[in-house]
Amino acid sequence: MAEFNFIQKLHSSTKRDYVARVVESDKAECAAIARQWGADYWDGDRRHGYGGYRYDGRWRPVAEELAAHLGLKPGMRLLDIGCGKGFLLYEFTQVVPGLEVAGLDISAYGVDNAKPEVRPFLTVGDAVGLPYGVGEFDAVVSLGCLHNLDLPDLWQAVGEMQRVCPSAAKYVMVESFRDEREKANLLYWQLTCRSFHDPRSWAWLFERTGYRGDWGFIFFE
Repeated sequence: MAEFNFIQKLHSSTKRDYVARVVESDKAECAAIARQWGADYWDGDRRHGYGGYRYDGRWRPVAEELAAHLGLKPGMRLLDIGCGKGFLLYEFTQVVPGLEVAGLDISAYGVDNAKPEVRPFLTVGDAVGLPYGVGEFDAVVSLGCLHNLDLPDLWQAVGEMQRVCPSAAKYVMVESFRDEREKANLLYWQLTCRSFHDPRSWAWLFERTGYRGDWGFIFFE
């Protein structure tokens, strides 16, 4: 179990004006809208979320790295918790033909507007209570989801992840910070984050919950 940061390069390719996010809008109102996980969050104004989340192939390199890291092979079953519109899951099916995929997201809008090729395999649901059986999956990924939970729900969600996939073929990515500047930038930019921890605290949490798998972060540099 260790830290591997597969997503930071992609994350850093987008430029962000952290201060403007706070001073040019009602940040609290924008956050409340974002946490409804609806059209405004995915495809509305940038103040409320992604500002238009469309397939553009950017997740293919990430899927390639994660597939190699997790040892994914045809016939294995992979779950993506917080799958959104399923773009990463689609890339997994292209990188590993024959891989069986499933995705879960709290956003009905995200699932309804998912990439058509994987939409039949997506479910609207909550990470705190996964609608799957014990050991149903060979591997699990969860990118940018768990930090949106309060600590009690986060603790339970990690346990749920372990329940449906007892193996160590798991990877979690969450938002974090390494210094005071990155912490301030995260607080300025985030809309949906509820759990704010540095890498050491995240590692402690994963260890205490009995999580078996690897993890990584994105940092707001």
